[in-house]
Amino acid sequence: MSPPVPVAVERLPHGRDLPLPAYASKGAAGLDLVAALPEEQHLALRPGERALVPTGLRIALPPGYEAQVRPRSGLALRHGVTVLNAPGTIDSDYRGEVGVLLVNLGTEPVTIRRGDRIAQLVLAPVSRLAWEERPVAAGETARGTGGFGSTGRSGLPPGVEGDGSTAHRPRPGDPPPDPAATVSTAPAPLGPGGSRPRSVAPAPAPAAPPLVGGPAG
Repeated sequence: MSPPVPVAVERLPHGRDLPLPAYASKGAAGLDLVAALPEEQHLALRPGERALVPTGLRIALPPGYEAQVRPRSGLALRHGVTVLNAPGTIDSDYRGEVGVLLVNLGTEPVTIRRGDRIAQLVLAPVSRLAWEERPVAAGETARGTGGFGSTGRSGLPPGVEGDGSTAHRPRPGDPPPDPAATVSTAPAPLGPGGSRPRSVAPAPAPAAPPLVGGPAG
């Protein structure tokens, strides 16, 4: 495990009596954030409602790091309460109070009280990109332009892509198209009076010739 990263933290007036976020176990990746609500003011989250819950903390991350606000599995499992923008990102130059945007996706109201554990805080290193503007060839990888649901799918009907579209996109290794198997998608020409002829079912394929003799031994 990497050595701990020093992070400056300040407890704001409404959170001074609350414990600092802590790891619940030796191998835990996230620290537990608690709600810094007023003692006499509970938060009732009805189904479908969201609320920004204060933590009473202000932190100063070192450059090259972010803090991610993630849901707690217990709240999600028992009540359907999660972090709406998960994972929420705290940038290294942010100096405001850490807030947790909770949403109730369950079917019953949930009450949040002062000191309740509401989320996890995970420290993560950040790499910044540098744009290199140039043409990007779609065919330089086997996947190409395959998008949502295009990987790990087999047995799709012919002509149906993994993203649900019916346009066939040629991929490396595809056999050349068979002209006899090409189906026109153009609408039928208009008939007399401006009506279109009804579609006619294609004739069934001829049956295979019967086998002569028994199966090979």
